[in-house]
Amino acid sequence: MKPQRAFVAERAAAQHCAELLRRGPEPAELLPQLARLGDRLARLLAEGLARLSGGEAPLVTPQVVREERCADLAKGIGPLAANSLLAAGAGGAPLLASLDAGAVLRLVDKAFGGKGEAPATLPGQFPTSAQLMIQRLETLVVECLCAALGADGAVRALRRDGDLAELAPFTGDARLAVLQLEVMEGMRAPWLATLALPLATLAELFGHGDRPPAPPAAPRAADPAAAPFADVPLPLTAVLVDMQVPLATISALEPGTILPVAVARAVPLSIAGSVIARGTVGAQDDRVAIKISHIA
Repeated sequence: MKPQRAFVAERAAAQHCAELLRRGPEPAELLPQLARLGDRLARLLAEGLARLSGGEAPLVTPQVVREERCADLAKGIGPLAANSLLAAGAGGAPLLASLDAGAVLRLVDKAFGGKGEAPATLPGQFPTSAQLMIQRLETLVVECLCAALGADGAVRALRRDGDLAELAPFTGDARLAVLQLEVMEGMRAPWLATLALPLATLAELFGHGDRPPAPPAAPRAADPAAAPFADVPLPLTAVLVDMQVPLATISALEPGTILPVAVARAVPLSIAGSVIARGTVGAQDDRVAIKISHIA
């Protein structure tokens, strides 16, 4: 026995409109959002560079966003630059940050008391004295990107190299979205900070629209026990005797002359002529030592 029944539709089946079925935005549609990121990044980078150099904020101007092959980008960056491979977003999408080598060396020269001059001919690789400055610049770029993207901690540094070919962040034929920021410091020639990311990274960062910028972080006091300050050597001077001797006595000095001296109860300890503490003279492990008794 085979029962036969007629089925009647209760209601019309749902049909999705073309807008709901549309795929995500194409990479070319996301370039304007990268340009808006450049505007926010320019302001943050100017403030960060002013803090780093201890001078006035430079004029930072974002350039027109463009698409470019990785091989062509490498030619524009040159054989020496402060190149950092970064990871952005929850998926760790790769992006490249590159800073002009001459600008890095000018900052190093200024940090060592110079006028902020770079050598006329760039070296083949960064000197050891520049490594700390490059690390600080990398940290600054990461902080600025996090704030500009509106996702604190969403960007982290992976590795860095002065030679872009050694860093090898992308394949030579990879299509990249490139954002460059022109930095003008006074009357010096401008230099470029470059941000390059594959189009897939562009989609991951901006495929869901702009995110609101993160609130500015509260200023923090510099910690002398933390990098990069902790390893800076400072000469500490202990003045055991400070006495006045007549010129006649000094002119009569000869081997065997005994000058009576009185060591102060509180020996001053100074750095660059400024007294920072006082202490008493003693001994420890068969060596003369000073026990701190007062902090200036």
